[in-house]
Amino acid sequence: MGLGLYIHVPFCEGKCPYCDFYSLAPKAETVDKYVERTLELMAGYGADCAREVGTVYFGGGTPSIIGAERLGRLLEGAKRYFHLVRDAEITCEANPTGVSEGFFRQLSAAGFNRLSMGMQSANTEELRLLGRKHGPEGVRQAVEGARTAGFKNISLDLMLALPGSTIESLERSISFAAGLFPEHISAYILKIEPGTPFASRGLILPEDDSTADQYLFTVERLRELGYAQYEISNFSRPGFESKHNLCYWRCDEYLGLGPAAHSFYNGRRFQWGRDLSAYLRGEGPTEDGPGGGTGEFAMLNLRLSRGLMESECADRFGEEGRELFALVRGRAARCPNTLLNICPDRVSFTPKGFLVSNALLSRLLD
Repeated sequence: MGLGLYIHVPFCEGKCPYCDFYSLAPKAETVDKYVERTLELMAGYGADCAREVGTVYFGGGTPSIIGAERLGRLLEGAKRYFHLVRDAEITCEANPTGVSEGFFRQLSAAGFNRLSMGMQSANTEELRLLGRKHGPEGVRQAVEGARTAGFKNISLDLMLALPGSTIESLERSISFAAGLFPEHISAYILKIEPGTPFASRGLILPEDDSTADQYLFTVERLRELGYAQYEISNFSRPGFESKHNLCYWRCDEYLGLGPAAHSFYNGRRFQWGRDLSAYLRGEGPTEDGPGGGTGEFAMLNLRLSRGLMESECADRFGEEGRELFALVRGRAARCPNTLLNICPDRVSFTPKGFLVSNALLSRLLD
């Protein structure tokens, strides 16, 4: 699939109360400096990179907020300094607000071929709670504008287990999202992250049983609507799985640029600090040691619905990989069969298993 290239665009119009990602309000001069610094880094890394790049992902923050022209410059830099494969998946995240058909046409002309938009909910009260500035019709208009501009690969984000949410409110969101016919849907359970506004509000989240019911309902309802689960929180129509995110979950290498971006590149893991000023001053990333070991490989692959495969363990690690798979399979056999699927050549989590994946991973890989 080739190397993945991730560009973190650390700018956002405002901070949603649940968001823990690094982002700042955009100022034109600072944004331009960010673009120039990132292009410099592309030139440096690209000069030493002999590998093909299979995916490029612009995340944030809200990448769309810096405008199509700047995004196009960054993508042109990726094309100039790296060897992108002919059918590279090139994704841009966007909010449904502040975008138009003209914006999407500019992105398409620059070479972007996939969009990921933060819908979150189709219920006005829930959107207000989440600090979102769009309504359901804003999502519809954004998707229609993207379609008219020629995009054939669109992903929408949903959030589950919101305060006061029910199966009925979740069904409205799922049906609305699926009715826009996106190729991909991500569905995340809301978590209260330390240091966010939500953490200080004392919000009451649904009880664990209710959260589990919402998650399992989502898996089944999306399956009925033609979206197969391929990862804990991700669903797609056939052939539209996110290639870039699969790069992470298959423990393939990727290069991240931008403040707070992480990398697994040339066998090493490193990350840029959550500090735009330091990034612009030329400070480098912090080393985080070697990556891609057997335990990490197993942990990441078990996030996928297809699970951990004996053949891939052997291809990656030889005899050590076969021993890894045998160990995981042996421990899996001692777990409840409602949580795991165990075959001679693979081990995978069921949807119920995904709900307790952290505990299962600890049992299987400790």
